[in-house]
Amino acid sequence: MTKWFLLFLLIFFIGCSNSETPGLKFSEKGRDVPAFNADSAYHFVQQQVDFGPRVPNSEAHRKAMAYFEEKLRSYAGSNAVFIQKFTAEGYDGTLELGNVIAAFNLNSPDRVMISAHWDSRPRADMDSDSTRKEEPIVGADDGGSGVAVLLELARMFRDNPPPIGVDIVLFDGEDYGKSGSLEKYFLGSRYWSNNPPVPGYSPRFGILLDMVGAEGAQFPKEQYSMNYAPNLVDEVWNIADEKGYDHYFLNEQGAAISDDHVIVNEKAGIPIINIINHSRTDRGNAEFAAYWHTHGDNMDIISKETLQAVGDVLAELIYNRL
Repeated sequence: MTKWFLLFLLIFFIGCSNSETPGLKFSEKGRDVPAFNADSAYHFVQQQVDFGPRVPNSEAHRKAMAYFEEKLRSYAGSNAVFIQKFTAEGYDGTLELGNVIAAFNLNSPDRVMISAHWDSRPRADMDSDSTRKEEPIVGADDGGSGVAVLLELARMFRDNPPPIGVDIVLFDGEDYGKSGSLEKYFLGSRYWSNNPPVPGYSPRFGILLDMVGAEGAQFPKEQYSMNYAPNLVDEVWNIADEKGYDHYFLNEQGAAISDDHVIVNEKAGIPIINIINHSRTDRGNAEFAAYWHTHGDNMDIISKETLQAVGDVLAELIYNRL
């Protein structure tokens, strides 16, 4: 571990240990909110897709990790970005993985965490073409869109420093597992939660983005999120309503979805919510879009309007409600 990151940890540890938990309370502060650029976010999705499927141990995976590191260093500074490398046992050997972490406004002990997973699925198990089910997918939405929104927010943070500390965490290995067992899903969030890079890290809250870029996406209030941080869910959805995005952020109960946020809440004790495109069936189960875990999860389904809605809501929350 480099000397600069040890200093980074020390600053973080002191800040997080000495701060009082402010609670999940929100109010308008009258601050200017910089504009979120959906064209830029769309470009970030395209860049990830151009690498190919970001499957652990692949060349595309290695190139994407290096790209995220370089891009975030250009936004946060070389001393505020860290790759948390780790290994995990896969189905056919050891996986080389890495969570990408970037911190903004390091001097602030008052912090929030925003996250997404950056890997893509190694199999298209839901595809209608049985001959292609074992091929990896490019994951434009499932992985790519959440990362793209965070990269564009990072660019905004460089040009317009946020009023509080913001930590971006890109989790690896979220979508590695096979259907029917959760054992090998959420590898990055499991490792991050069990091996926190910053001892005592305790942000106000976290927000997870998962599948936030598809045309016609809908985000009902995911059930675990309502259990973990109902005030935060209500604030985010109220902001969306104020901005005319209520057709994306539906004021209705969603399903309970196992995702990185469940791991982070249960293992790290951080109240965290999930903004995720899904619907809730009459029986209370989650139902995902037709492209989910198929080769249809490509650039054809990505919408700048959806990216804009999610980016605008998060920008308002971070810059003007905390």
